[in-house]
Amino acid sequence: MIQLQLGFVLQIGATLPQYKKRIQKPPAPASARPHNILMSQTSPETTIQTSVSTARPRLVEYLARRLPNVGEAKLNGKIVHLTPDASTREYFRIPWERKKTAVAAVYPEAFDPQVHPFLDITRLFAEARLPVPEILDVEPQHGIIVQEDLGDKQLRQVYETASDEQQEEYLERAIGLIARIQAATEMAHAANSIASRLAFDEAKLIWELEFFVQHFFGSFLGTELKHGEQATLKAELNDLAAELAARPRTLCHRDYHTANLVVDKASELRIVDHQDARMGPASYDLVSLLLDRQSVVPSLAQLREHRLLFLEERRNSNLPAIDPDDFAREFRLMTVQRGLKAVGTFSYQTAVCGRGEMYKQYIRPTFLIVQQAAEWLNRFPKLRAMIHTHLKDEKLK
Repeated sequence: MIQLQLGFVLQIGATLPQYKKRIQKPPAPASARPHNILMSQTSPETTIQTSVSTARPRLVEYLARRLPNVGEAKLNGKIVHLTPDASTREYFRIPWERKKTAVAAVYPEAFDPQVHPFLDITRLFAEARLPVPEILDVEPQHGIIVQEDLGDKQLRQVYETASDEQQEEYLERAIGLIARIQAATEMAHAANSIASRLAFDEAKLIWELEFFVQHFFGSFLGTELKHGEQATLKAELNDLAAELAARPRTLCHRDYHTANLVVDKASELRIVDHQDARMGPASYDLVSLLLDRQSVVPSLAQLREHRLLFLEERRNSNLPAIDPDDFAREFRLMTVQRGLKAVGTFSYQTAVCGRGEMYKQYIRPTFLIVQQAAEWLNRFPKLRAMIHTHLKDEKLK
């Protein structure tokens, strides 16, 4: 699904009282249209192509058959386009039965519902009793999926006015949901879910790190690394990817941050943007939740508290115990990898897509988070030296 912010982004952080002043809503571009939480993000490598869309006419025709008493003219006036640009799929808020609304995802072509990623992962999560939106209808021959309308109340928006106590409560509930997702790992394998056949393997992790090198140094800074520097850095990043790829894998949401958690009308947390779920390290979603798009580097003590809470939630979900020290090390390795991938995306969005007003501000603090993790590990000297050098660059200030 497509959000206004395109690409993988490290979006927001923790919710303990010490973090309250750090949580910021990224400024939306002046041309941004209203959007719905159910719209997900594309990866930065996705090419967005503008074309004459047939989504609305197909949707109107579908609704005219589904809601014959409303009338085509009135239907057209009640359909709200939620996607800011032409993309591989478009989203609309639509009228629905019993005077309710729903959200329709309209794909560019017909699809097979038995192998469709969003439907596959939604079935898996629903069977595991994870709080995902309900699928209301599917018309695969017209490329339409209708799902429950959860509204526009992202958790990251709720944080802006929530008290310290409310922020902490939401964080604990979000961490608990990660453990519940991981508890569905065996179910994913048993069902042969798409998620069980995808993983953060070495090739995927290396690709993401190469994306960082390409777009931070090339697109953003407009420089080219010397051959010796490039070889040394590549060796460190390859080691990082290999070590993470060798870690035990569990089911991951893949993009678990507070823009992909919705507070519904009953004040319950709901999970969205889950169609890219795959297998990966146990720390993956926790790193995303705690460190995405932070403006200030959290303390080691705060991170340790959150890791221990997560390990307790895993025990509550009857998952195998993980040694806290071993998990802390994996968490730091994951922080370095995800942080660098995020810097690559922020650089890409700034230099290539012209969205610097939204993304440039996060390059420097994300580098600081990566630097903290690398120093804690006492690893990756070339990477640490490069970060130290480029933190002085005027482009990052």
